[in-house]
Amino acid sequence: AFFWLLSLLAASLLWFVSVQLSGREDAALLLLGAAAAVLLQELCRFACFKLLKKADEGLATLSEDGRSPISPRQMAYVSGLSFGIISGVFSIVNILADSTGPGTVGIHGDSPYYFITSAFLTMALVLLHTFWGIIFFDACERRHAGGLGLVVGGHLLTSGLTFLNPWYEASLGPIFILTLCTGLWAFSTAGGSFRNVLKCLSCKQEPKGRVMLYSALQVPPEE
Repeated sequence: AFFWLLSLLAASLLWFVSVQLSGREDAALLLLGAAAAVLLQELCRFACFKLLKKADEGLATLSEDGRSPISPRQMAYVSGLSFGIISGVFSIVNILADSTGPGTVGIHGDSPYYFITSAFLTMALVLLHTFWGIIFFDACERRHAGGLGLVVGGHLLTSGLTFLNPWYEASLGPIFILTLCTGLWAFSTAGGSFRNVLKCLSCKQEPKGRVMLYSALQVPPEE
């Protein structure tokens, strides 16, 4: 979350300097600012990966068996989830503050679905950052430039689709399709498979008698 806040600070400073130098705030400058913010976020994600990689090596040297107690996949999941949560908080907090009034949404002909759409977009953004974190860390581990490019491209596409608002049908639908596809990709990257899902769903609890019999057959350890 701290690294995402660093990217937000850098993007804000870049936006402030750009507006001061150009003296305007048109749509083209806003698009460039959004693209720069996305690239800064991904740059900070890479910095987070490098730092966690160094920390993982340090933990491995301190452990008795030479292994780190935290796996790279766990670090990727936690990092992506942190990026998503802090990003969602910043994207929804002002909207929640405005929802208390005194204005009424849609009174001047605007869409009355502004708040519910913002909630769904925030949810998709949290999930996407979690999925991107898993894919990004795996691509860095494998040094797979294609995976990194697809993550950055998907992030840019998601950010660009939000400029279609308040035409919510054109933005919300594609973003959720992208979220589903990215989630499946992250699931596969993390080692998941359809066979494992079926095994998980068909798992049954062992009967008590069988568990007791299995425990009784265990050979006690030698003293």
